[in-house]
Amino acid sequence: MSNINNYLAKVFEVPAEKVNLCSIQYELKKVSKHEMLLQEGEVCRNTFFVEKGLLRMYSIDKNGKEHVIQFAPENWLIGDRSSLYFNEKSRYYIEAVEDSEVLFLQPDFFSKLLEEFPNSIEKNDLIIQKHVKSLQDRINSLLGETAEERYLKFIKMYPDLLLRVPQWMIASYLGITPESLSRVRKELAKKNFVTDK
Repeated sequence: MSNINNYLAKVFEVPAEKVNLCSIQYELKKVSKHEMLLQEGEVCRNTFFVEKGLLRMYSIDKNGKEHVIQFAPENWLIGDRSSLYFNEKSRYYIEAVEDSEVLFLQPDFFSKLLEEFPNSIEKNDLIIQKHVKSLQDRINSLLGETAEERYLKFIKMYPDLLLRVPQWMIASYLGITPESLSRVRKELAKKNFVTDK
């Protein structure tokens, strides 16, 4: 069973014997490292589910500085929801950080899923509420927490990405410079060293 089938069965409680019915609503594509799935100014036409590999979504400000909004490793969804649902031009880029296998979900994938499996509506509402909570927590973190606190939250959210993502991308996600991130990691290493003694 593919990752998307496991995801739909586990998260939306789609019956295992019917989960393959959803496959007509997506297309699996191999995406090369650094390949762009979305560019600023385009209208986002798909939600992306990562079967294998790693994607990131970022913006570029007027000074040319990148700001990483989200990483999407295996079993994660990523897309510009504003562009997708309101047919607006995107302000973001979505790029493959690694060679990846990505499912391009049709725009109406989830609405058709809920039509076919009404019992999933409650699950969908819960997912949306968790997503909103996550965004609120991220804003609060960027506004009021120390770099160390943000880094520790990053490790908790993305435990397997430290060796897969360049340090400058992690720093961008945290809203700090790579030099600041390096200092944070050194300080944490010292604390752990002292604790382990």
